[in-house]
Amino acid sequence: MSTYIIRRLLLIIPTFIGITLMVFAITRMVPGGPIERMIAEAQQSSASRGFNRMNSNPLSAVQLEELKKYYGFDKPVIISYGEWLGSVLVLDLGNSTRYYEPVWDLIRSKLPVSLFYGIMAMILTYSICIPLGVLKALRHKTTLDNLTSVIVFIGYAIPNYVVAIILLITFSSWLDIFPLGGFTGSNFHELTFGGKIIDVLYHAVLPLTAYMAGSFAVMTFMMKNSLLDYLASDFMRTAIAKGASYKQAVFRHAFRNSLIPLATHFGNNISIILTGSYLIEKIFNIDGIGLLGLESVVERDYPTVLGILVISSLLFMIGNILSDICVALVDPRVKFE
Repeated sequence: MSTYIIRRLLLIIPTFIGITLMVFAITRMVPGGPIERMIAEAQQSSASRGFNRMNSNPLSAVQLEELKKYYGFDKPVIISYGEWLGSVLVLDLGNSTRYYEPVWDLIRSKLPVSLFYGIMAMILTYSICIPLGVLKALRHKTTLDNLTSVIVFIGYAIPNYVVAIILLITFSSWLDIFPLGGFTGSNFHELTFGGKIIDVLYHAVLPLTAYMAGSFAVMTFMMKNSLLDYLASDFMRTAIAKGASYKQAVFRHAFRNSLIPLATHFGNNISIILTGSYLIEKIFNIDGIGLLGLESVVERDYPTVLGILVISSLLFMIGNILSDICVALVDPRVKFE
């Protein structure tokens, strides 16, 4: 297995270069970058004072060249990418063109919020979906199975950001049970330690529910269908014929094998833990990496966009390797050679 893991780790290098080079080139081609935004702001400022018309350029050619040099737009894409990649290798993600702060400092400041929601969503998803999937498989075609299937299908059919809006309107606006958004309340620093924990959990109820809406349905039916297949397999009948009870046959044999499809998705969720959901963080005004990424794309803050891409792409590729390892741990038939 060690040889396989080393080979997969080495494959991260060309994959990472391909992903980042493509996005880096796109950021150099799309309109509305930091220079264009600065020109537009200068035009509006000049027009408001009556000095220039809106369609005139308030910056001279020398100033434009200085701005291009400052933002690294004065060189060919491949050279600029090489310089940017060299900085990334020494853990320098550059400076934000919107906040004028190091990108790494921005990401690090948002990291605790995104980690909290990502880890909590994953724990709740697995702790609910696995038992529910097992229960639905063992009670297949019963009233309980049909009723939960309706609820799960509704959650699968509605996008999680729509679920977030529905929850916000229903429980925050109409019923006024939960807050409209934010990670904590306005009096968070005045609370005791236990009060702070309750306040964070109180604000997290609706966002976590929206986070789980889509993956909840997928994981539940994946667990149920996989377990149903193994319940009808020959080794189940053999185990029962040898004297094992039905419960022992289910949880000693079928259950472990049915976890294989879930294991393949475990590693892929690592990148979601960090980056979260852009739209959900926007809807609930959660100051995490997802919201930072969305605002960076809208504001054309390319260094921040690339910095988040670096972290999310690496986590996604490492997550794929962890998925393979999880499959090997769950299924002893899998051998990496």
